[in-house]
Amino acid sequence: MDLALAPETLARWQFGITTVYHFLFVPLTISLASLVAGLQTAWVRTGKEKYLRATKFWGKLFLINIAMGVVTGILQEFQFGMNWSDYSRFVGDVFGAPLAFEALIAFFFESTFIGLWIFGWDRLPQKIHLACIWMVAAGTVLSAYFILAANSWMQHPVGYRINEKSGRAELTDFWHVLTQNTALAQFAHTITAAFLTGGAFVVGIAAYHLVRGRRPRDIAVMRSSLRLGLLTLVVAGLLTAVTGDRLGKIMYEQQPMKMASAEALWETEAPAPFSLFAVGDVDKGHNRVAIEVPGVLSFLAHDNFSDAVPGINPTNEAMKEKYDDEFGLGDYRPNIPLAYWSFRWMIGFGMTSLGLGVLGLWLTRRRFWLADRLRTGEDDVPRLALTRDRELGARLGGWYWRLALLTLLFPLVANAWGWIFTETGRQPWVVYGVLPTSSAVSPGVSQGEVITSLTIYTLLYAALAVIEAKLMIKYVKAGPPELTESDLNPPTKIGGHDREDSDRPMAFSY
Repeated sequence: MDLALAPETLARWQFGITTVYHFLFVPLTISLASLVAGLQTAWVRTGKEKYLRATKFWGKLFLINIAMGVVTGILQEFQFGMNWSDYSRFVGDVFGAPLAFEALIAFFFESTFIGLWIFGWDRLPQKIHLACIWMVAAGTVLSAYFILAANSWMQHPVGYRINEKSGRAELTDFWHVLTQNTALAQFAHTITAAFLTGGAFVVGIAAYHLVRGRRPRDIAVMRSSLRLGLLTLVVAGLLTAVTGDRLGKIMYEQQPMKMASAEALWETEAPAPFSLFAVGDVDKGHNRVAIEVPGVLSFLAHDNFSDAVPGINPTNEAMKEKYDDEFGLGDYRPNIPLAYWSFRWMIGFGMTSLGLGVLGLWLTRRRFWLADRLRTGEDDVPRLALTRDRELGARLGGWYWRLALLTLLFPLVANAWGWIFTETGRQPWVVYGVLPTSSAVSPGVSQGEVITSLTIYTLLYAALAVIEAKLMIKYVKAGPPELTESDLNPPTKIGGHDREDSDRPMAFSY
């Protein structure tokens, strides 16, 4: 059978496609929950209507996103039983513990407070209602932590033992699983990348309204949103770089093959350079480096610019000596071109977002915010001018804000390539050094069954993507909602206002 069509390969494709799709929603859920909570806090503290309108606008987009995230996330756990039953049988005692905590946090904790927040606008006092969205934000972060702890165990298994009779991995130290350095570093990197994604999302949509908007009353809302998004983008971008550096050093200690593959470094070098891109076949070592920065790979691995980094060939030989007697895999190299390019796409799109955020903060600093007047029909609409120099503003305004809208997608692309690098760079292991991927698939699942389920899921996710896009576009174009009397006069006690009409619409309905 052609290896490209083997059930193992198809199962990996299926899990990869569904995971990358699901992870489009996860970072936005994490970051938007906190950003919405921050905006609502600003409203409670200041009483300014622009913050309340911003809270309702971004809150609606957050709810659409989290609903899609829950729908696509449920499928992930089913696949463990469908395509990866041998994996589930082997690691279930360990892997199931953090997943159980995540389920409790996600489906009991988050869902409870999301419900209170949605339906409590005109029923709960301001501060209690505000506490609900902060609890949702905390829940999203906790959920992410437990999932990342489980994934980190696959990258670096700790706190377990192998039962000689059953041949299963058994949990011996749950605290070690939760607090190992891999989990802490991966959590920090993922959360900062999530806020990078949320910042870019807010910047792109706010820029769209500021440049193309036709409602003067929305300008103040979107200016505040834009500034919040830019600050989030820059701070999160810097922290993503710092946490990524830390994670890279841990990766070198625990998975040296992944570090060598990320650079397509075939032989040991000291100092080891970092290539921005290469020309040729990186899979066979025939690549020619087009642009490289000396010593950077040594810094990523060792925190200095001179130490040696082992290459793919010597690392592969060392792994053969260590693992071949037990597993007999013969070759411990991942897909080199995929590791090499995914690492660069992750860094490139992430750092581009950071750069555009820095530029946006400089262009929108307070003394450079001016209001132009543009006659549109019968209304004078305030427009954003980027600098006091109108010629420079005209020169920069068009391309920057169009690029800001495009930047909305950049961190999503970086996140996707980051996870592709993380998971494929670990191959041929599903649990590093413990369980090969070839031994983890369901033995009773045929090629045709995996192809059928892969096709169905791909078509289903395509349909969900159309629904998501239409909903987002609809509510983005609608802009910040108008405030009602109950919005401006929230209740001061549990139970809300007296109502003459008990059937009137909810305060936060679609």
